[in-house]
Amino acid sequence: MPSTRRGWRRLVQIVMLGVVLALAPGAWLQASASGRVRTLADVPQAPVAVVFGAGLTPSGPSPYLAHRLDAAAELYRDKKIKAILVTGDNSRTDYDEPTTMRAYLEKHGVPAAKIVLDYAGFDTWDSCDRAKRIFGVDRAILVSQGFHIRRALALCAAAGIDAYGIGVDERHDVTWWYGGVREVAGAGKAAYDAVFTPDPHLLGPKEPGVARALTARVAAR
Repeated sequence: MPSTRRGWRRLVQIVMLGVVLALAPGAWLQASASGRVRTLADVPQAPVAVVFGAGLTPSGPSPYLAHRLDAAAELYRDKKIKAILVTGDNSRTDYDEPTTMRAYLEKHGVPAAKIVLDYAGFDTWDSCDRAKRIFGVDRAILVSQGFHIRRALALCAAAGIDAYGIGVDERHDVTWWYGGVREVAGAGKAAYDAVFTPDPHLLGPKEPGVARALTARVAAR
């Protein structure tokens, strides 16, 4: 510990600088998403909804993921969107978020032809960058929980997507608080990704799935 007044002053300055640097990414996320977080009722129309993975249970999507998919299905029913891109983790043969998400949406009335799968959405930046570069998404409605949606908006903006976001309401349980705390670290990584725009873990060739889904004709229900 410092032994002089000057040393203590320097320590306080260092601590304050550290606090400012730690909080700066979160402040950037708040500012970059200003006016872009909407409700299901007032979100502007867009060609595509992008739904981010949020874990699976043995019986299907986790409750948080199911709520995201419910919101996307409602956007489709309300004709706010024409297609849904589900992006998640399929890094193991026994763990397949996108296929599970598609099955859930189909059960809730979204035609299979209107659902596009991204199997390499390993994190938020990968999902946003791949949505733009692989699937050609230029304008979208992003669907996630409130604690995550601003990070998704900021990263999709950095990837070149003009987006609005739906922050799905959740009960403030242990999972919700954990997600909020996790966003503190996530904000720092998001700032890095937005500045340096690294390639996603998997890139690959462009895919026509979204373009096909937008023009696909489905039978009236």
